[in-house]
This record gives sequence, structure tokens and C-alpha cells, in this order.
Amino acid sequence: MSSVHKDSKRDLILKAASMIVHEEGVERLTLEAVAKKAGISKGGLLYHFPNKEELISGMIEKLSRDYVTELGERVELDANHHGKWTRAYVASSDQCVEGVFDPSTALTAALFSNPQMLKSMQDEYAVIQEKLADDGIDPVRATIIRLAVDGLWFAEMFGLAPPNGELKQQVIEQLRTWTKEEK
Repeated sequence: MSSVHKDSKRDLILKAASMIVHEEGVERLTLEAVAKKAGISKGGLLYHFPNKEELISGMIEKLSRDYVTELGERVELDANHHGKWTRAYVASSDQCVEGVFDPSTALTAALFSNPQMLKSMQDEYAVIQEKLADDGIDPVRATIIRLAVDGLWFAEMFGLAPPNGELKQQVIEQLRTWTKEEK
């Protein structure tokens, strides 16, 4: 089996798991339900993820890997040194909410089943926070921007009065503007 086929099958399984958590709730996340949703046999699922904990870990790993990769790509493309990590954080987080693989499902599944699974992601965020704090803009402002972006994301994730499309875009644009103001 080629690694491309293997990777796409893993992604199909992870997407199916994400859809179940999003549509039915984390309590409905079973290996049988994921296999059925992915259109594969349970044995095929077990080949990639031998148990539910490995499946949820896979969800967290994919979320973290994809997010960090996208963040890094945005940083590399930004010609303005000051605030580029913070701008990348704003843009990547905004895209993250609209992606095919809903990040809230991975976080919810890990938090519900074994919060220790979030350790690698927590470590990754600590590194990102260090980069934001040393981004050529005021570290307090960079941190406030990160927390505001996280707040937008959580408001959407939990349906806690998220701002409408136009207001949300205005908030994001204001945050981007703040990333361009040097220390």
C-alpha cells in the first residue's frame, strides 16, 4: 500500500470522526460509528487506529500538525518582519474555523476522554506564544490579539453569541491592524 493511499485513508477516518463529534456529540464517537461514517470496515479502521484513544490522539496530531504547518507557511510568506507571527495566528485561526476538519471536535473529544492527550498541543501553543511575544510588536498587544482570536474561536465553537459575518470581519481587520504597529 502506498503511503499516499495510507495517508488519505487516515485523513478519511479522522474526518469521519470529526463529523461524528460535530453532528452527534462526543458520546457517539465509537470505532464502529467512525468505520461506518468513513465507509470502511472496522478492521480497516483498526489498521490505522487500534483503539479509540489512538483515534482521538490522531485527531489531535492532525489538528496540531496542520495548524503549525499553515502558521509557518504564512510566516514565511510575510515580508514584514514586525508582527508576522501574530498576523499569521490571526489568519490561520480564522481559516481554522472554516476548515473541513473542525478543530473543536478534536479538542472536545480529547477533553472528554483523556485531557492528557492535549499535552502536545499545549506545548505547541506555549512555543507559539513565545514567538508572538518576540514578534517585533508589543508583547502585551500580541498576547491580547491571540486571546481575542481564541475568544472568537470559542464563541463560534460553543455558540456563545459569536459576532455576525460583517462584525467578525471588522474585528479581525482591527486585530490585523494592531499587528502592524511596532513597539
